[in-house]
Amino acid sequence: MSSKTFLLLATVVAFVFSARAADPDITSDFIVPPGITPDANFFTFRGFRESLLGGPKNGSFQATKATQVEFPALTGQSVSIAVLQFAARGLNPPHTHPRSAELLIVVQGTLSVGFVDSNNKLYQKFLFKGDAFVFPKGLVHFQVNEESRYPAVAISAFGSANAGTVSLPKTLFGSGIYDWLLAQSFKTDVGTIDKIIAANTA
Repeated sequence: MSSKTFLLLATVVAFVFSARAADPDITSDFIVPPGITPDANFFTFRGFRESLLGGPKNGSFQATKATQVEFPALTGQSVSIAVLQFAARGLNPPHTHPRSAELLIVVQGTLSVGFVDSNNKLYQKFLFKGDAFVFPKGLVHFQVNEESRYPAVAISAFGSANAGTVSLPKTLFGSGIYDWLLAQSFKTDVGTIDKIIAANTA
């Protein structure tokens, strides 16, 4: 086999496996961390009790997550969930989940939601209590409570025990990318970028 043929074959195999990437399958019913004897408590998460009662206690937006980090029984189960609380005019800024789609249902108030596809097309919808919306895996999306007086609450389900969240403002302006590079990319000046960086790292 020539080196070019081998390289082509290796590239195709890598592409096929990367296209199928997801949470790995497990070979047992569930995974238990070392030193823990599972009982019904291991499979119970009580962290949502307060978050379902209305707007966030502090700030304009709060996410309470049950991923494999907060709820170890989810490890290997390819599922997680979050409760999203929005104050009046609160927002969940543009972000992505690299390992899962997100299925959101509004349980209190109203939300304006949307995502941008790889052709730079915006899909946006106004949701009422009981409405659901799906954000495809890896695409930039957002949610905002446009109501000026009342909070909103939504529940998001993910097809991964740890979907990951990449916040665009924090990633772009809080990661240490050169300010001059950001200024040129956004066609503005370094002073403006420095102000945005300061706001996102405070």
